Amino acid sequence: MESRNLPVPQGLAGERVDAALARLLGFSRTFAAEVAEAGGVVVDGVTLGKSDRLRADSWLEVSWQPKEAPSIVPIKVPELTIVHDDDDIVVIDKPVGVAAHPSVGWTGPTVLGALAGAGFRVSTSGASERAGIVHRLDAGTSGLMVVAKSERGYSELKRAFHDREVEKIYHAVVQGHPDPLVGTIDAPIGRHPGSSWKFAVVSDGKSSVTHYETLEAFRGASLLEINLETGRTHQIRVHMAAQRHPCVGDAMYGADPTISARLGLTRQWLHALQLGFRHPATGERVVYRTTYPEDLQHALDVLRNE
Repeated sequence: MESRNLPVPQGLAGERVDAALARLLGFSRTFAAEVAEAGGVVVDGVTLGKSDRLRADSWLEVSWQPKEAPSIVPIKVPELTIVHDDDDIVVIDKPVGVAAHPSVGWTGPTVLGALAGAGFRVSTSGASERAGIVHRLDAGTSGLMVVAKSERGYSELKRAFHDREVEKIYHAVVQGHPDPLVGTIDAPIGRHPGSSWKFAVVSDGKSSVTHYETLEAFRGASLLEINLETGRTHQIRVHMAAQRHPCVGDAMYGADPTISARLGLTRQWLHALQLGFRHPATGERVVYRTTYPEDLQHALDVLRNE
């Protein structure tokens, strides 16, 4: 069991307990919520829940049982394609069903495991179970990811993502037809109030901006090109669901299962198509682009034929 006693700084006055612990102690929001739910957060002698708010200048006592970080197991993932490789970065085309890095509760393959299995060495920066990872794609989302191989690559890419200098273009097939056909969704995203493993548009969430353009319209669905200004967890899926246009096949966020069945889909139609940034070594702008995987292309062909 580990514990910390520390004052609540003025800057965290009014923050939720789980959000404050994430900032103060570097916990993930999920783990911070688990600590609070287990009775591990006490302020001035009172045990607080994860959604309680903190008062400045009070005394915070936190106790928790550390979780052992999952190890990186080298594996072979034939479907993972190396798009570009040099001393500083490796750009991959990630298949569906592969997570970015090991995490508690995930037993499937990971990008880091696949790279280790292929003989790649990545940056040692960051937490040991996600070393070299500068951004993530959901396990159910395919497409382009960049992983840092050098410490220079890691620091420069982390800064570029933080400063919103990275171009991230996705294609998504969503239910219905967005109105307007071209637009921007500017709505804060945070933890779903009724589920710790989902996200939602909430008033106290983090600023989240999604730009979209309709490329094709089909019977009951549309193909969108999406440019992310921010990079929140599940951002595209949450924003489109909030507009009542969930990604086709995205059961977690309310997609109609009959549509995905008609298209032969077993996951959300969402693909990270293009990635652009300044190379950490040369400073030159580089752009990488991929194609749709077979299952998404098949679903698109069905829609076009209809």
